[in-house]
Amino acid sequence: MAETPGQHGEPIMESDVPARLDRLRWGRFHTLVAVALGITWVLDGLEVTITGSIAGALKSSPVLHLTDEQVGLAGSLYLVGAVLGALFFGWLTDRLGRKKLFTITLGLYLTATAATALSPDFTTFVIFRLLTGAGIGGEYAAINSAIQELIPARYRGHTDLVINGSFWIGAALGALGAVGLLDTGWVSAEIGWRLTFGIGAVLGLGILLLRRWIPESPRWLMLHGRIAEANAVVADIERRLGVAPPTEALPVLRLHPHSLTLADVARTLFRGYPRRTVLGVVLMATQAFFYNAIFFTYALVLGRFYGVSDASVGLYLLPFAAGNFLGPLLLGRLFDTWGRRPMIVTTYALSGLLLFATAWLFVHGWLDARTQTIAWSIVFFFASAAASSAYLTVSESFPLELRALAIALFYAFGTALGGVGGPWLFGTLIGSGERTSIGWGYALGASLMLIGALAAWLLGIAAERRSLEDVAAPSDGRAESRRWRLAMSVTNRNAGRGSSRRKVCRQAPLHCASTCDQGSDWRLRSARTEARSWYRSTQRFASG
Repeated sequence: MAETPGQHGEPIMESDVPARLDRLRWGRFHTLVAVALGITWVLDGLEVTITGSIAGALKSSPVLHLTDEQVGLAGSLYLVGAVLGALFFGWLTDRLGRKKLFTITLGLYLTATAATALSPDFTTFVIFRLLTGAGIGGEYAAINSAIQELIPARYRGHTDLVINGSFWIGAALGALGAVGLLDTGWVSAEIGWRLTFGIGAVLGLGILLLRRWIPESPRWLMLHGRIAEANAVVADIERRLGVAPPTEALPVLRLHPHSLTLADVARTLFRGYPRRTVLGVVLMATQAFFYNAIFFTYALVLGRFYGVSDASVGLYLLPFAAGNFLGPLLLGRLFDTWGRRPMIVTTYALSGLLLFATAWLFVHGWLDARTQTIAWSIVFFFASAAASSAYLTVSESFPLELRALAIALFYAFGTALGGVGGPWLFGTLIGSGERTSIGWGYALGASLMLIGALAAWLLGIAAERRSLEDVAAPSDGRAESRRWRLAMSVTNRNAGRGSSRRKVCRQAPLHCASTCDQGSDWRLRSARTEARSWYRSTQRFASG
């Protein structure tokens, strides 16, 4: 697209890349993106489940001989690594590109998880778990930003939730692997728990080959002034999908390529989007505590209170994993149709209320191993969709140039506030052997989810079926984080008499007839009226 001088002589880039990406129908390319990049969630589910399923084997290991507290500490340090990795690699992802970083982070994960299998003592075990977490945390920043930028707007919510829910495919694989490899009829328990870590390494090696076919994000290329490369990537995607290049003018994004400093990032988050920032922290922190505290100690509860053997824990995780995956799969479409805000409120609130009920039944001893698993499966049918919506919210609520870092920051803050201490706390409560103490822990997690529901009700935004640039416009970079250099340039060929007036959608300023499939109410406006309307809308978007 064209390059024009800005107010102070700097180049202003124009591109229709976002509109071209959002006009596409779902095809094999999008499936490849979802599988090759979404594998991160499968790997994380695998790692978390392995840690939970082999907890008993780690405690009885003649080499490691871990205590309940050490098992919880290992889980917490995995999350510490994820926090540090998300921050470091998230910062690099916005500067070096999505593709480079999701290759590096996967390599780190492969190396660290293989090294974990060779751990000779507790110290090396937790160090390698920390590094494994760093690889997964870095993956979150690179992967979520790339997926958001490559998936068309009308599919983004459902796709994101299903990909996040694929964590539980990894959980099921880890559970099945643990059942087989911890069966002493095959190998000794000491060798078995070490072999379970090889499952992730094998999956990761295979996925490296798939990622060779994933291009760099055209939106990232566009933002860094590499317009020709961005257009070439989009043209290749259109060719792979069998879609002809656009014959009519599409909405054009005008932006000033620039690099953000940490001060710019802070200004954007806390002055440009303060409500969204608070919402992101609350949603991420509450779901992190809720999930990590319960799931990291799942096997400990089954073993101590219900007498489930180490080799059988994986079988109880399978229905639990099924409930967690089916939640995002079946509820995800509603996030694109009914809307983000009502669905986030509903799933968070139901998760909290159902966990309160489960805690009460557990404390009174009215559950056995089977009914406890059924209760947790029902709770996490909704909680899984809620947790996935937290990641969806933070990944689509902020401008393109800081998207990966924003994902990393919210993941890090949320995990640090709500996730790191959870496994250690519940490990300690379970070690006490008191049902009442554990019940209070469950009540705390349930209360936090209700707080998340309240925050979504008060601060939630309607991002469903809207372009990322519509939800959060790219920042100018020179000055105020509340003003955005964004413009549409759609020529209405049907206006007659060579009119150059622009066609504007009253419902979504960045949608046009070729991308909006809801039949928006279009009308022609004069240039002056349009400019005034557009300025008001950008101010409204910038205010969050």
